[in-house]
Amino acid sequence: MTAVETSPLIRKLSAFATLSTGETALMQRLHRRRKTFVSGRDLVHQGQSEQAAYILAEGWVCSYKLQADGSRQIVDFQIPGDFLGLRSLMLRVSDHSFEPIGSIQASEIMRDELLDTLGRSPRLAAAILWAASRDEAMVVEHLVSVARRDADVRLAHFLLELSARLALVGIGGREGYACPLTQYHLADALGLSAIHVNRILRRLREDRLVTFRGGIVRFDDYDRLLERADFDPAYLDHGGPVLG
Repeated sequence: MTAVETSPLIRKLSAFATLSTGETALMQRLHRRRKTFVSGRDLVHQGQSEQAAYILAEGWVCSYKLQADGSRQIVDFQIPGDFLGLRSLMLRVSDHSFEPIGSIQASEIMRDELLDTLGRSPRLAAAILWAASRDEAMVVEHLVSVARRDADVRLAHFLLELSARLALVGIGGREGYACPLTQYHLADALGLSAIHVNRILRRLREDRLVTFRGGIVRFDDYDRLLERADFDPAYLDHGGPVLG
């Protein structure tokens, strides 16, 4: 198998469609310009025009929106296999920013390249539309969390969602996963203070549900945490390929 055939993006898209050799070869074209980026500098910034999109291959990224007072709201976190700024290719300016969390590797895609690739394969276009639709479903779920869920449930639900997303691309599961996020990242994403996040993590650890320490999330009782968070992964649509 080639590196692209085993890439996180192909693993992710394969949850929707079984890709042919030709479709995988088309994806190879989108991986030609692989670059390394470091934290502290946005790949795409809010208000930017004529930008590229990226396929994240290694590392984590946070997408965020700046407020007029300089504060930020983290919208989501991107993991290997995710697109960065895909929607921005279709808009005149980017409506939010993408910042690496540590060093990352990502493949740069220009608008004409993406449109040409999608035009050559309707099935591949459908798979990428599925990925974009799933991302939108996650944003809706996050909105529900911030608006309606108690803080403890909100954080537990988020950690479980990350587990499911990482398992899909082969880098996480029911036992746990490596996680570079700080309590400040979690606070910005979940609408909490860092102090509140610290208290919730301590309660979850004392209840022997989950431990987040030293960059590792470890599930001490996965099934009981599912019940505590009332976590239903149906919105992630990981039930298997729809297109054979």
